[in-house]
Amino acid sequence: MGDMRRIKKATPTHLFHASKPCKMRATLFIVFIICCAIADAQQQSYDIFSFTLPKGWKKERLENVMSLSTVNNQTKAWAQIGMIKSTASKGSIGDDFRSEWNELIAKQYKQYGVSEQPLGIDTQTVKGWKVQIGLGKLLFNKDTASVLLTTFSNGTRCASLRIMSNTTNYGKVLEEFIASIQLPDASSLQEKNTATTTKTTTSIPAATGFQFNTTNFDDGWTAVVKEDWVELTKGKLKALLHYPREEEKKYYSQYDEHVSVFWNLLVAPGYTNLREYQSPGYNHSYEPGLFAAGLLNDNTTKKDVWVALFSKGKSGWIEVIAPDKATFVQTFGVDNPNTYFDGWEPLLNLSRKNYFAVGESDLAGKWSSNFSSSTAYYNVYTGIYAGAAVYGSASSFTFGPNKTYRWQIAMGQSQPGGTMKVDQAKSNGSWKLLNNWQIWFSDLEGKPKTHNAYFSCFKGGRLLWLQDVSYGGYTAYGKVDK
Repeated sequence: MGDMRRIKKATPTHLFHASKPCKMRATLFIVFIICCAIADAQQQSYDIFSFTLPKGWKKERLENVMSLSTVNNQTKAWAQIGMIKSTASKGSIGDDFRSEWNELIAKQYKQYGVSEQPLGIDTQTVKGWKVQIGLGKLLFNKDTASVLLTTFSNGTRCASLRIMSNTTNYGKVLEEFIASIQLPDASSLQEKNTATTTKTTTSIPAATGFQFNTTNFDDGWTAVVKEDWVELTKGKLKALLHYPREEEKKYYSQYDEHVSVFWNLLVAPGYTNLREYQSPGYNHSYEPGLFAAGLLNDNTTKKDVWVALFSKGKSGWIEVIAPDKATFVQTFGVDNPNTYFDGWEPLLNLSRKNYFAVGESDLAGKWSSNFSSSTAYYNVYTGIYAGAAVYGSASSFTFGPNKTYRWQIAMGQSQPGGTMKVDQAKSNGSWKLLNNWQIWFSDLEGKPKTHNAYFSCFKGGRLLWLQDVSYGGYTAYGKVDK
């Protein structure tokens, strides 16, 4: 079925032929069975779902979804079930269903002519879960197929189930599958989530082994090193500069998906009852400002707060917690930004506060930095590739006993045609802190030099930033050993 089996997000579904919308009532009865069914010995589980795999169906775990499918190669009949991994609720079943339909149906199958709105919607409450169902149809391989999306929400978590088929012949199998499904009690799941995902945001610094773990800035902000973020506070405002994560290395083609992934990773675990959610959905700038915000209930304090999540360029993800929306808007000037909004500078300024002083005992060991770049050349008349120029450099400082150091740097470059050039330099001497933001070296490239210095933090370590006061840019050095 090609692309029909590629699902980006998690959502439950059921399927009946689109030409027979009267099946909706039967579907509602089936949804009731979902929450009341008794598990048998063949039950399997995925995320919050327990189920029995239909006999002869293929099971495949994809990204954020469990896919179950069958194909009859003779009649070309097919059916597919997608159990999509649960995510943070947007606060209501209506908001959750609209978001799931948009992401999992309307956007995913737009090229197959699926309607942006479901053909029919019905809602009920079962075992604490709000359940909303929508039916649609699409054209795949010149054949009409039906899609049924069922979304479950308890105000904290949202899950969906999607069923798709080009025939009604699998109706009995699908009903048996749905009858096998079990979901946990909605209230118990909510209590479990609340108890295990509270955020600790005290003003006590994490134990890091470095001398300085707090910085007081002239503009009133205070930065404190924590295990998973740098925590900023100013009056009733709080901001978390989240450390880099593996998920940031992935490419996200869709703005909504990019924001949603990190909202669910960084924000959702600490809060419940999302309301007034806002996000531009897209941004036209070269480096778009990724932004989402909403009114949430804090799991720790049980109070409502306005929470915004932001990232742009190399800022990293910044989570801002304000007592209310008005305070946030007054401080940062961001209020439900549209796709052309570009007033991100007040939020970007927060990213520059991952900034901590240097102590003498912090420097022992080796710190290194590496850089490389390349440029490809093509003939302006013929367009034929003419080779590449490659540049690279590596430098290091090794801080030894009695305030001694060794420094070395190597630089190399190659030009089209094979010409190569390598330069290197090294020296050793003594160093001293002029203050907690500057280091003096007795000999670098044949003369004494002073470097501005500070630390930035990441999970489990720090980067040492050095800037020759005679030049403009900083260079980041990572700790190699002690």
